[in-house]
Amino acid sequence: MNATMTLEHRVRDALRPIKDYPKPGIVFQDITPVLRDASLLHDVIAGMAEPFASRGVTLVVGIEARGFILGGAVATRLRAGFVPLRKPGKLPWERVKEEYALEYGTDALECHSDGVGAGSKVLVVDDVLATGGTAKAAGLLARKLGAEVIGWSFLLEISFLKGRERLEGAPCHVVAAV
Repeated sequence: MNATMTLEHRVRDALRPIKDYPKPGIVFQDITPVLRDASLLHDVIAGMAEPFASRGVTLVVGIEARGFILGGAVATRLRAGFVPLRKPGKLPWERVKEEYALEYGTDALECHSDGVGAGSKVLVVDDVLATGGTAKAAGLLARKLGAEVIGWSFLLEISFLKGRERLEGAPCHVVAAV
């Protein structure tokens, strides 16, 4: 590996683009090669956490499913708690829901009603920022429960979809953009 290669370039080189998945016309960016490279994964977690290290984050919320992998590690690095945001019907206790629009229809995120307390300082973490709908819903859900959203942190941004334009009121950080 070239010692001068930036983290962004290392991530982009490790991604595995898969054409026409999950449907024709989509180029899916598979992050599993990033996750299996111990050194790169370590640096990615540091890169996702560092911009928020002095912001007083008390909770990291991770969006199902790859946001769980990254979010838990970012939470540990920031010495914060972790709260999973799940698709409907997967949490066993009292839940709060935030619905959001998809290209065709709607979806939702849920968390336990006591998962994010009033006054919490939340960092939203996910693997990919695409259109921004899911990430925006995560922020709205945290705010609905009384939290302050400190920011959003993503491994990857699909820039041409302009998802960051939907995220308001806090900084958005990405490690790599494609």
